[in-house]
Amino acid sequence: MNRRLFAALFALVALAAPAAGSARSSQDGTLQRRLAQALHVPHVAPARSAAVALDLTTGTVLFAQNGGRSLAPASNEKLPLTYAALAKLGPSFRIDTDVLGSGGQEGTVWAGTLVLKGNGDPTLSHADLRALAAQVKAAGVRSVTGGVIGDESSYDARRIVGGWKPSFFIDESPPLSALVVDRARVGRVVTRTPALAAATAFRDALRKAGIAVAGPVRVGQLDDWTEPLASVSSPTLATMVRFMDRESDNFTAEMLLKQLGLNELERGTSAAGAAVVTRTLAEAGVPLAGVRIVDGSGLSRLDRLTANALGGMLKAAWADPIVRPVLLAALPVAGVNGTLEDRLRKPPARGRVLAKTGTTQDASALSGYVSDTYAFAVVQNGHPLSYWWARRAQDRFAQVLAAQ
Repeated sequence: MNRRLFAALFALVALAAPAAGSARSSQDGTLQRRLAQALHVPHVAPARSAAVALDLTTGTVLFAQNGGRSLAPASNEKLPLTYAALAKLGPSFRIDTDVLGSGGQEGTVWAGTLVLKGNGDPTLSHADLRALAAQVKAAGVRSVTGGVIGDESSYDARRIVGGWKPSFFIDESPPLSALVVDRARVGRVVTRTPALAAATAFRDALRKAGIAVAGPVRVGQLDDWTEPLASVSSPTLATMVRFMDRESDNFTAEMLLKQLGLNELERGTSAAGAAVVTRTLAEAGVPLAGVRIVDGSGLSRLDRLTANALGGMLKAAWADPIVRPVLLAALPVAGVNGTLEDRLRKPPARGRVLAKTGTTQDASALSGYVSDTYAFAVVQNGHPLSYWWARRAQDRFAQVLAAQ
């Protein structure tokens, strides 16, 4: 190739490169304007709103508005909990509930006390109690002399979390305890003493299985048990977080938060679990300025997240081959299921937006993914906040990304 021809080709390439860069810049600018316009709705103050959008392929931040602003997250608080639980415990993690014997077996008689040991299973049911009773019977026991103890000592005795409104107790979450059966429901009411109710229900299950039980039913802790007699396991963590995130279940979130504290720090408290969540986010490189994790559900008025933190967490989860498929399976699908069943029902968002919702009187949020292309987070606050207009902005934001 002669020098004159080479110089001409070089000049053409040099002219084309700025043109391509200019086109990309123009496209990015158009997307940013459309996303900004989507967020502009009445009765939602821009100063108290935040949003980010990231390209999952490159990790590039495509849009940011008040990304570092510290805001109440509502149920988007469940996202960092989900990430930390999957990262630390693993999708196949299960929670056991045990029957332990204090005393000894003499023929068909258990001369002593049976201890129903709860370890924080939020799914524990009367069917599980019947299974435990059947195992005790299969061990040859036909009568118990010393009654039944319900042991809830794996978790602390706090039934709520700091920053909850008084009305959230029972209305938004049953009492928190390491030993809760059927979400503390006894008949048509929710009991304030879940461990005692569980122990009583277990005694009844034993009797129905043909095992006579004498002695009292009480709540306590026995460290001198002699042998394990029965055990049941919860569904996998993957199954529990799918229910928690799709239905935005507060009780499951708070129980899993304490479970994180128990497993990682040997303290079954909300504060310990919150510390594990915060530490896990930090380990993943999530920006924590403006972040305060207090509970797992987002009910606490003390919780604070930023759009940057939510975006960083979604990016970290996407890059984790263990967390990613479980989180995607747990998130509500636009127009299809969970808390997004009746939102974003039209193309291009329907079936392509997978995101966690969040709504309280003072906060609304939507954070998740658009197919395998974008991660996004929108958080809005107000006193009070017009949730209809907030959701309108969130849905328009997601639709713009889905249309790209």
